[in-house]
Amino acid sequence: MRTLNNCRILATTSLVAAALVTAGFGTAGAADPTGDWRVADGVANIRVAECNGAMWGVVSWEKQPGGVDQNNPDASKRSRPTLGMPILLEMKKKKPEKEEWDGQVYNAKDGKTYESSIKLTSPDQLEIEGCVLGILCGGETWTRVAGPIPSSPSNNPATSPAHPTAKGAPKPGTAPKAGMAKTNAPKAQARTTGQKTATATTPDDPVGDICLLPDIAGAAHEGGLK
Repeated sequence: MRTLNNCRILATTSLVAAALVTAGFGTAGAADPTGDWRVADGVANIRVAECNGAMWGVVSWEKQPGGVDQNNPDASKRSRPTLGMPILLEMKKKKPEKEEWDGQVYNAKDGKTYESSIKLTSPDQLEIEGCVLGILCGGETWTRVAGPIPSSPSNNPATSPAHPTAKGAPKPGTAPKAGMAKTNAPKAQARTTGQKTATATTPDDPVGDICLLPDIAGAAHEGGLK
């Protein structure tokens, strides 16, 4: 009888623990899809970050480096590297209560853009529907390899030294006046275990803060890709 009671206690404890983990994911972990994700067949990593209120994703690592966007319908972009190329485009929540983001995905294989959605099924698994790089047409699950990552300084224009509307910032093409106090650039946030700050490019991380990439910076502040 004592053994049976002990088994019941252990079973109840396990159920409570599982419920606590699920509840914690539902309130905290599920809300943050930012970070680096390995696609299902391992040929690329996609870095997801929030830029000006929308989720964007770019190729942050390639198994076979040196690719170019040769099928882009815009001839001027056919020589751009696929490393750093936007894949997930301006994805936003349609329903605040659902941890799901809807937008578009660019498929470099055919140069076309498709409707897509992403959602977290666990803190380390991101489910995506759409077509990506010709390796995904339908849906698959990506696995987290780094992150979540901190918010980009570009999301706070008031403290961004490059933002033209920041108070005290000199106009383009003019030198600071004599005696004008220098504005210190915001310091990169400290790294934590398993995280990439992705605030600046380095030899090990040539992509860096994706919100500062020209293809995203222009679109995020001008209302979408042109």
